[in-house]
Amino acid sequence: MVGSLRAAALLAFVVLCALMLLLISSVQQFGAKLSGAAAAGDEEELLRDAFLCQLKERRRELIPLLHQEAGNEPSGVESRLLVGSTSEVTLGSTEAHLDEVGCEALVDMQALEVLGSGYTKLVFKASLAGGQSVALKLVNEQGVDMKRCLEEFKDPEGCWELVSYKLKKEMILLRKLQHPNIIKLKGHCARVQGGRGVEAGRLAVILEWGDPLQMIQLLQSPWEDRFRVCLDLVRLLHFLSRSPLGSIGLLDFQPQQFVTVSGELKLTDLDDGSPKETVCQTDADCTLQFPQRNFSLPCSAQGLCERRNEKRNIYNAYRYFFTYLLPHQAPPRLTHLVDHIMNTTGELTADVNQTLEAFEHILHLYKSGLHLDNIPPSILRDYTVMRGVGTSGNVDYRCWPSYSQHGCVLSVHGAKEAAHVCNSHSQCSSFTLTGQKTWTGRLLASFKRSFSHLVPDETSEVYVKKSLETPSL
Repeated sequence: MVGSLRAAALLAFVVLCALMLLLISSVQQFGAKLSGAAAAGDEEELLRDAFLCQLKERRRELIPLLHQEAGNEPSGVESRLLVGSTSEVTLGSTEAHLDEVGCEALVDMQALEVLGSGYTKLVFKASLAGGQSVALKLVNEQGVDMKRCLEEFKDPEGCWELVSYKLKKEMILLRKLQHPNIIKLKGHCARVQGGRGVEAGRLAVILEWGDPLQMIQLLQSPWEDRFRVCLDLVRLLHFLSRSPLGSIGLLDFQPQQFVTVSGELKLTDLDDGSPKETVCQTDADCTLQFPQRNFSLPCSAQGLCERRNEKRNIYNAYRYFFTYLLPHQAPPRLTHLVDHIMNTTGELTADVNQTLEAFEHILHLYKSGLHLDNIPPSILRDYTVMRGVGTSGNVDYRCWPSYSQHGCVLSVHGAKEAAHVCNSHSQCSSFTLTGQKTWTGRLLASFKRSFSHLVPDETSEVYVKKSLETPSL
């Protein structure tokens, strides 16, 4: 009931702002017919009222995010982020909430390169004094939104607050939503007075550094790495569906919003995340629209579209990630499980819990080697194994996708699977296991056409087909 009243109040406030803007438009249209300074003064006052109305609306949108976590009151830093030059209190905090990186770190920070420039934000790759790389987000004071605001309202301080709304919202969400697949907020700095260079920015959000997600590179990578990206994404969506703020919908869902940190997928852009489910009166209000198709969702008794945010996230994951990364070159004994995921996410017949269960089941089978029960143990009888040695004078051949660009290096559960792979490659005469492992704990096996001799290596095992002559040490 309280939520409905709050929603109704917010809706009424938005309608009031819209009416105010319509009134301004009318004044502007007929302003030429009005005479005297009084008309100009009235128009200026109406513009100012509309501007203040927009500022108040943005503040109202941030307030629920601050109060929504277990009834906690917003911190002093968060409270100051709600206000600006148009109210009694000014934004003047220079403290770092996380006690990790604050304003003092910006003094000697070096901006290495511009990663992105949008309507409201600038993103830099920067280096801290100790050499640590971070991502630095600032308000784009030369961006389209700022220029448009200044032309219309001619209020630099107020426009800065209006344009900085998205960055403030993102900082709050990053503090509330902590998860392994969400970029880590390392600190922030608000309005550094008398700063020089980068530190002169009035709001800086400092994030852990991640490599931008390269879809073309991913398409050329082994299936195991592509599966990891999809699994990380589903784990993230599962968290967002039941976050401390409610079900979060990612309104700007694209690969560009993600980075990888040590191979782990992380969401790095949260300013378009919305914890609000769509208000509805009938099922017709809940149609979920995409470029290629639409989905009909039910309107609940509470007047909200049921799981609309969750469903939107799942289908976007399907069309932007799963379609390109998941099916191609999946292990043959897991193909039917991958196909099931593709069907249920593409048709939105499974919720995020069921989707995560399906991914975790595939991971379990893949890590444990249970999907290899069709390979007989006797396959290793055709090989001679030599432990504590490696190979030299190698003649490699290429396979795809390989973990090495210069040879054939693949992930295997163990020697049995490696022998099965070697038997399927006409060029293969031997393979080596070195103990190197992938993120799943599977071994990396190097497959060879031939080699000239063996060399001591305590971490290595060499398997040679018995039909071939075995070189000696």
